[in-house]
Amino acid sequence: MTGRRQHYAHFYGLLPLPRDDRPLVLVHGNCQAESLRVLVDGDASPVRTVRVPPVHELTAADLPHLDRLLAEIDVLVSQPVRSGYRDLPLGTAEVLARARRRPAAVVVPIIRWAALHPFQVIVRSPAGDPPLVPYHDLRTLTLAAGRPALPEIPSAAAVRAVRDLSVRELTVRQERHGSLDVVDLLHEARSAAAHTVNHPGNAVLAGVAARILSAAGFPGTVVDPGRTLLDSVHTPVLPQVLEALRLDGRSGADWVVSGTRVPDDAVRDAQLRWYADHPGVAEAGLARHAAAAAALAA
Repeated sequence: MTGRRQHYAHFYGLLPLPRDDRPLVLVHGNCQAESLRVLVDGDASPVRTVRVPPVHELTAADLPHLDRLLAEIDVLVSQPVRSGYRDLPLGTAEVLARARRRPAAVVVPIIRWAALHPFQVIVRSPAGDPPLVPYHDLRTLTLAAGRPALPEIPSAAAVRAVRDLSVRELTVRQERHGSLDVVDLLHEARSAAAHTVNHPGNAVLAGVAARILSAAGFPGTVVDPGRTLLDSVHTPVLPQVLEALRLDGRSGADWVVSGTRVPDDAVRDAQLRWYADHPGVAEAGLARHAAAAAALAA
């Protein structure tokens, strides 16, 4: 028995599903989805949940276990997952169609929030993730691609432009997929909105979890778990960014990765060497995030 199967013991049938009168909720998606599940299934929750592997880890061998769970659920909470994801029937619509009963469905957006980290982007590449942290910096990408350097310190106007770009992109995704609206939660959380561009803070996640319960018809109180969720990586925040956004909060020059401080210069040096070994990644990243790079260059 592997540690992974033990970790997801209910999903793999090693332990029976939790049984009581509360509705059973499946939360389907990436790491944000698991954090939302933790909050939805907090103390005195009106629903019960089962921990499941994130969608990017599911394999064909997992489908019978997923189907067994789908036969029992009352509510499917899912991030937007495209049909045929990784050549498997794991898309949101496909998972909903596989459920034997007709569960209620709540779609939650995949949250990306660059306001606090305007240079940080995610680039999917066959080469995998860059070293030290799984994030790219537009300043480093421009250096690696031999493009004109971006300012090391963004102007206040550039910071606000990237924030507004984040709002527009998230709003478009929400409307496209008919998902819950979460933009206001990010604004309200201020400097605690996110640890990285794709790791929202507890306050944001708790607000989304409360909206999930309400949308599913089972409103309840969401209790902070007493620990920081999505805690693996914390990106440094420039004081100029906080000033531009008129936010209070702690700035710093170091990353915190699994509890260890990592200087930003060390990340840049390691990633520049990595880009040299993986030609084309920097150019692809700049093409993908051209709007943010242009805002920062202005």
